[in-house]
Amino acid sequence: MKRSLPQLFLVVLCAVLCGLIAREAYSLTKVQRITKEELKALLNDPSVVIIDVRTDWSWRESDKKIKGAVREDPLADVRTWASKYPREKKIVLYCS
Repeated sequence: MKRSLPQLFLVVLCAVLCGLIAREAYSLTKVQRITKEELKALLNDPSVVIIDVRTDWSWRESDKKIKGAVREDPLADVRTWASKYPREKKIVLYCS
């Protein structure tokens, strides 16, 4: 009986941790998408930062660039470049 209580505790702890991880992963996948018309309406809004996060090759080969968009390397540590932008701004990431 003494051995089963610690084992039960570990099973419950693992279940709770798995639930927390799954919830976090789910919240990360809830990214709001906008249409190009909605993006056009945001282009001159000073409270919006548009970040182009396409790969270098995709960005260089494309003839479509968003005027005023900031270019960031998608392979770099996101926390490094994301910390440059104020939290009160709406961030729009462009990738294709």
